[in-house]
Amino acid sequence: MQDLKGKKAIITGGSRGLGKATALAFAQEGVDVAITGRNEEALKATVAEIEKLGVKATYAVFDVSNYEEVKTSVKTLVDTLGSIDILVNNAGIAAFGTLNDMPVDQWTQIMQTNVMGMYYVTKEVLPYLIDQNEGEIINVSSTAGLNGNATTSAYSASKFAVIGMSESLMKEVRKNNIRVCTLTPSTIASDMSIDLGIATKDSEDSVLQPEDFAELIIAGLKLPRRAMLKSAALWSTNP
Repeated sequence: MQDLKGKKAIITGGSRGLGKATALAFAQEGVDVAITGRNEEALKATVAEIEKLGVKATYAVFDVSNYEEVKTSVKTLVDTLGSIDILVNNAGIAAFGTLNDMPVDQWTQIMQTNVMGMYYVTKEVLPYLIDQNEGEIINVSSTAGLNGNATTSAYSASKFAVIGMSESLMKEVRKNNIRVCTLTPSTIASDMSIDLGIATKDSEDSVLQPEDFAELIIAGLKLPRRAMLKSAALWSTNP
């Protein structure tokens, strides 16, 4: 099993929910962490929690759907950390509605954030990983990226695209000793799921928790370098 201590990670959407749980799990393993998001106060609060675990932590405020912001901010974060070993593409948005009823600008923004945002961040981080001939990229899709459902056309389309992009990238960069993993969790009681009304704060015994998701990521990263977790679907034991 690999020791993660001393590694450097960037987690998009890292101030709350899945991203925050992953950042804290990384810190407990001795990983220095940079988190991104759009709410500076939330980012500052999470960085303070991470630092209490004895690792270096930093943040950047930017929108992953804006390529110019991504270019500037990723460089700043890597310079601050000193290097980069792990990228977790977690930032994403969701909204539900029929294809005909959802406003065009909302449909477009979901695609721009969930697909183009992941592409932008990966494009800026990847050269560092290629130069050092080693790295980890974890891309967060969803079970909605495996099966479409009524009212999820925009979200499902974006998460299907994430899977296709991730699998293509995995085949491109294996030769560079870079492992690319695509995660397809079912409903997790994250802040976004709670805001959307598909999970509740008191659902700990019946719905997956952000900490479960973080544990899966840690387990995949600890695999020996000869092994790669290509994809994983995380489900609750409760039907």
